[in-house]
Amino acid sequence: MRITRRILSVKKEPVALTIGNFDGVHLGHQAMIARLKRAARRLEIASCIMTFEPHPRELLAPDQAPARLTNLREKLELLTRLDVDRVQIYRFNHAFAKISAESFIADILLREMNVRWLLIGEDFRFGARRTGNTALLQKFFAEPNQRELEVMAPVTLGEQRVSSTAIRHALAADNLVLAAELLGRPFSISGRVVHGLKLGKKLGFPTANIQLKDHSPLLNGIFVVEANWRDTAGLTRRVRGVASLGVRPTVLENARPVLEVHLFHFNEAIYGQRLQVEFLHKLRDEEKFTDVETLVKQIERDVAHAQAYFSQMDSSTHALACLDC
Repeated sequence: MRITRRILSVKKEPVALTIGNFDGVHLGHQAMIARLKRAARRLEIASCIMTFEPHPRELLAPDQAPARLTNLREKLELLTRLDVDRVQIYRFNHAFAKISAESFIADILLREMNVRWLLIGEDFRFGARRTGNTALLQKFFAEPNQRELEVMAPVTLGEQRVSSTAIRHALAADNLVLAAELLGRPFSISGRVVHGLKLGKKLGFPTANIQLKDHSPLLNGIFVVEANWRDTAGLTRRVRGVASLGVRPTVLENARPVLEVHLFHFNEAIYGQRLQVEFLHKLRDEEKFTDVETLVKQIERDVAHAQAYFSQMDSSTHALACLDC
């Protein structure tokens, strides 16, 4: 997948394009991308996604901007797996926010991007003060210019509309099952393993501390998790564990949120490695204990409950496999 952040001055080949923030790259986004790729194959042109960094609301209304489901790196990794030919990233700044809807179409979509086929959601708005809409796009994409415009209805899962907002609501309610269904995979947080206070090791439960970029993560508490990463040999490693995501009130005051992962049966140095932590089940809320000894006893119970969760999951998987025997 080719990632571009500026438009080159050379002659531009036509593209099939879809536009959006693609936060989470959820089932709705995946359906749009599948449709994009079909059109690109039919027209024998490249498939391209246009996205923005930062999220427009982070610039225009930072106090109202939602926490991200995926940072830019995570989003690009997910898009790479979907086998898109190209991702065009536009820096969303105040100058970009002032571009009129007409200029966005004429100068960016048609002149810079050379869009031959465009797919948008039915509620897509663009341009300064969000004045651009489907009707305006249809004027530019009408015959005889041989450009095509398609509008896609929202994707639903049962009666639930698939959206980044719906996933955030599910996470806020600790409904990890619904969040995973809407995402098409477990919700995860990725980050590099950094040195911490080494308190977990002193207590008998060493942890991998993940550097968080978001000061207000979407989850808080103690969770059953699976962590995966690529080792120095390039092989994908996957280890089960239990994680704490919060401010560690028993040992610190007024601290920033930290993701700490205790990996089962694991005793390797992985500092500097980039871990993806998948959240499978919430065990409890974070709480402040009266002393460290009480905290250790609770950690022991958390580990036991997490191991029981995996044992039950393995038993269910084995039972389903036996039905196919």
